[in-house]
Formats: sequence, C-alpha cells, structure tokens
Amino acid sequence: MPAPATDRRRAAVLGSPIAHSLSPVLHRAAYAELGLADWTYDHFDVDEAALPGFFEGLGPEWAGLSLTMPLKRAVIPLLDSVSETAASVDAVNTVVLTEDGRRTGDNTDIPGIVAALREHGIEKVESAAILGAGATASSALAALARICTGEVTVHVRSAARAAEMRGWAERLGVDVRLADWADAAEALRAPLVVATTPAGATDALAGAVPEMPTTLFDVLYDPWPTALAARWSAHGGAVVSGLDLLLHQAVLQVEQMTGRAPAPLAAMRKAGEHALADR
Repeated sequence: MPAPATDRRRAAVLGSPIAHSLSPVLHRAAYAELGLADWTYDHFDVDEAALPGFFEGLGPEWAGLSLTMPLKRAVIPLLDSVSETAASVDAVNTVVLTEDGRRTGDNTDIPGIVAALREHGIEKVESAAILGAGATASSALAALARICTGEVTVHVRSAARAAEMRGWAERLGVDVRLADWADAAEALRAPLVVATTPAGATDALAGAVPEMPTTLFDVLYDPWPTALAARWSAHGGAVVSGLDLLLHQAVLQVEQMTGRAPAPLAAMRKAGEHALADR
C-alpha cells in the first residue's frame, strides 16, 4: 500500500524527451481536488542509462513514478514486483513506492484504453484493426484481448514488426491477422480502429475514411485533432482521443500512488483540456 496521503509526498513522470508531458497537469489537478496540499508532481528528463541512478537517489518521501518512452521496459529489472497486466506486455508505466522501500510496477495503459472506450459506449467489439506495431500497439492489443471477441487486423510496415506483433498475439491469446501498411486504408472499415502511430503517420489515410465510419481511437493528443480524426468526425464517426487514454491511465495512477479512490476524472479532464488549449 502507498504511504499515508497525509504525509509530504512526491511523484513525477520520467522519460526522454519529457518537457511536453501533460501528466504533471493531470496529477496536480487531482491532488488539488483531493485536498493533498503537501503532494507534488514533477517531470524529469531521464533516459535508460540514467534510470538506475535516479532510482538510487529516491528517498522515503517518494510515492510513485509515471514512466514514458524509453523507460517502460528498462525499469523492470529495477523493481521488486510487476503486476500480471504489466508482465503481459513487458511494459511498466507506473511504479508505486512504499515507505519500506518496495518498488511495484504496473501498466495502467491497458485498463486505461478499456476505460476510455467504455466511456464512449464501447464495451465489446466483434473485430478491430490496429494501425502500427510499436510499444503502444502491444498495449492496445492487450486491451483488445479483453473486449474483442473476434479477429484483430494489425497493419505494419516491416516483417520485423509483424513478427513482434505475432509474438504478442500468441502471448495474449488474440486472433491476429497481419497486414501490410500499404493496405492500411482497408482497416478504416473495421468496427473499431486503433491508431497507435506517431504524428503525421496516418494523415494520408484521411481521404480513405468511409462515408459511415464507426469508432476511431487515435492515441495522439497533441497536435489534435489529427487529419484522420478530423475527417472521421466530419463523416459522423465516433472518436476517442489520446487525451482520453492519458486521463484514464492517470486516474489509475493517482489512485495507486495516493490510496485515494475514485480519482477526480472531471477535474483532471478540465485541467488537461485547458493546458492543451493554451499550447
């Protein structure tokens, strides 16, 4: 269990680059709403080489860490235990630090994806498509393992990426069909499309959005909307944004680090939207 929320406590997000992260805005909004005046949340630019040294310098006042790329796998050897969810994709984005020095790793991206979809009325789908095959795609595949009853088509750019996704599918027990990125426009007709690619990667697909699209989950949030999300909305399709994912995974992090539940989703969303509007 985390240390009592009445103590002066620290938390932060680590990654490289990290200056753009919206996590401090969301967590600080949660602390303010929960009345945790003595809690702070910062950001630190930390790469894989610097991570062990950062951990060595953590004192008893630290309650938790959020991790982004490139640290989600690099952190695992530094932990005392890892949740089944994180172990399923070899990726940790949340570390809870206890007063007795234990470091516990979890992955809130996976349940965060499920919660974001549920908020938009998506609890089960018969099939789905994923655009991309990076680290976020593996979390998306793990989330779809919970809600997709049929085949998941993954569009990838290389044979190496295809092999990685095939391995994740076997590990997660998901029925996956690998397809070439050149045919990615076909994915847009799936009941649920999850775009996990970097900014600009799906822009060329915007012109291929069908007349009656279903649901697009685009994991980006800045810049927003993406060309694909904008065209999707214009055609009347439902869009779940990267901010939705960031919010729901952060809600779970706040609950784990502070021991307070439920975390204030509405206040966190308002703060995040205002911060993005100011950029």
